[in-house]
Amino acid sequence: MPAPDVQVPTRTLVEALIRTDHTVDTGELYATADLLGMSDQQVRLCVKRLVTEGRFTQEGRGRKALLRATGATARSLGPDVEFVSHAFQQDAGLVPWDGTWHLVAFAVPESIRTARDALRTALTRLGGAPVQGGLYVSANGWEPYVEEQARQLDVLGHLTFLTTRDLRQGEERDPVALARALWPLDEIAEAHHRLAAVARPRLSWLEETGLTAPERLSIAVELAAEFSRAMEHDPLLPPELLPQPWSGTQAREIVARCWSLLDTYEAADEGISLFQLYRDVVPPTAAGG
Repeated sequence: MPAPDVQVPTRTLVEALIRTDHTVDTGELYATADLLGMSDQQVRLCVKRLVTEGRFTQEGRGRKALLRATGATARSLGPDVEFVSHAFQQDAGLVPWDGTWHLVAFAVPESIRTARDALRTALTRLGGAPVQGGLYVSANGWEPYVEEQARQLDVLGHLTFLTTRDLRQGEERDPVALARALWPLDEIAEAHHRLAAVARPRLSWLEETGLTAPERLSIAVELAAEFSRAMEHDPLLPPELLPQPWSGTQAREIVARCWSLLDTYEAADEGISLFQLYRDVVPPTAAGG
């Protein structure tokens, strides 16, 4: 199998190999790391850092050690199932846009500037785009998620929620043109093009026979890392607002086919939480394409 061309952080690899009982077999870890071009020293240092940070405990040493994820680590793993499922529903045309823009305005005092900055970051992560100043817009119904973030930051009283079907910037009213102006669609599309470029050869490898368990794991980890990278800055705009064909839809279709084939090894790999997490978010209809 050709050398991987995906940059997978060592920490990501360790977390990807957590089993359903919250443990990591270090023998499996080192074998997979080797296929991903990571040195033993790189893995040892990463494990040491993770244990020092309290994210894992370690029983034994070297390749015979057992890592056990702490509660906080186990809870933070995997893709955001709800958002990824929404992306696949959009791809399938199951959630048509109703033409409503969802806006959040805020005026958080300078005295709690840290919370204000964290709110801006959260709004962007939730797919919002700044219209101007303290005003952000989303094409999706994001109010419950924004409210949850605002409550955590203790700034909910500084927010105003509103919706409109008549958004205009200057003289521009066309929703497609507005989306293009508000979100960096070229950058988002490029991330999905890269995901597709990573997934295509791995799909070919998976269609072959005779892959070893470490090889399957290395493919799964690379796909998960690149998928997360592409989805991280994707606002999941409705298809009605995107150029067609959309690279995100195409990339996710290839990834779904990869995970469908990985699922054929369920008996051997069912203990890896990563497989179950993606099994939950990739719809069978997409995977069978």
